[in-house]
Amino acid sequence: MKRRMALGLSALLFSLIAVAPAGAVAQTTVCRMDYTLKGWSAFYKTSKGSGTITCDNGQTATAKISAKGGGLTAGRSEVREGNGKFSEVSDIRELFGTYASATAAAGAVKSSEAQALTKGEVSLALAGKGTGVELGVSFGKFTITRQ
Repeated sequence: MKRRMALGLSALLFSLIAVAPAGAVAQTTVCRMDYTLKGWSAFYKTSKGSGTITCDNGQTATAKISAKGGGLTAGRSEVREGNGKFSEVSDIRELFGTYASATAAAGAVKSSEAQALTKGEVSLALAGKGTGVELGVSFGKFTITRQ
């Protein structure tokens, strides 16, 4: 009888230990990206650039950026002091992929631009300063890949 009780208690203890990590709270991190981006548009908009993603948990990555889309746009632009802030994620790997974007821009010579992007549950707010001439409304995709 004592042996059965000991085995039963051991099994119960083992199952509680095995289940404990599943109930643990997932740690999240906040990440930001400094980037540069250069592009042109004439009904079709395309831009390419690079950036560095830094997270408050110590993770970092060098990224390649591309933006493509269409709309009623014309012009060229260059963002040299771009910065972005991502929503909280559990790992830097969640930030890579394609985000949906929509932009309205009007600028000449020196200009500023702000944009909000989404990729599932991850969002990215971009802001930047640069030079160029652009006028119009565009839509498309903004892709971040690990370099």
